[in-house]
Amino acid sequence: MARMSGTGLADSTDMPSDVTDHPERSDGSGGMLLVISGPSGVGKTTIRDVILESAPGSFFSVSATTREKTPADRDGIDYHFMTDAEFDACVERDEFLEHATFAGNRYGTLRAPVEEALAQGRLALLDVDVVGARNIKRMAPGAFFLFFMPPSKDELLRRLRARKRESEEAIQRRFAVASKEIDEAESSGIYDEVVINDDLVSAIANTLEIVERERAKRGSAPG
Repeated sequence: MARMSGTGLADSTDMPSDVTDHPERSDGSGGMLLVISGPSGVGKTTIRDVILESAPGSFFSVSATTREKTPADRDGIDYHFMTDAEFDACVERDEFLEHATFAGNRYGTLRAPVEEALAQGRLALLDVDVVGARNIKRMAPGAFFLFFMPPSKDELLRRLRARKRESEEAIQRRFAVASKEIDEAESSGIYDEVVINDDLVSAIANTLEIVERERAKRGSAPG
């Protein structure tokens, strides 16, 4: 798993499925499945949005969930909101590329739109946690896996506090989850590269360089 920080690249230390036909195609269509993960507070959403903006025609997979919809949520944009029965039906019909339960709610990546985007030679981006990435790795080993890391756990805690969105108790809970996710990512062997976000501008530039390089390997025109 190679590590890339804001200053450069450091030394680096299966199963078939329906989607493995697409992530590394040899017919020049260049569809690429990009799977990103990272703890809360690492700047992942900002970097994700830049990736999508840099690649016209790219596809972002909106997760399905059984969690309760809030007034701020937009169905089909933030999440595809489902009842448990609807989620169960999707599982039975094998409509999820991966699915898992987190904090009592269920989340899943719908298979069909991802496969369609890849078949069209587009960049398909999935934003999942380490558990989701592990499930996708088993099914689509040809995908590219990227993890966003803070410079240190202490810095991550500082950033969570600096947002001033939650109580200290809530921050500590979020930090505990984030710390566990970092540890799992480090030991998982899932991720092809790690971008350390010690400087957002440099982290974005390094990420775009990685994505452009990997898309070029698959025959798709960058951006």
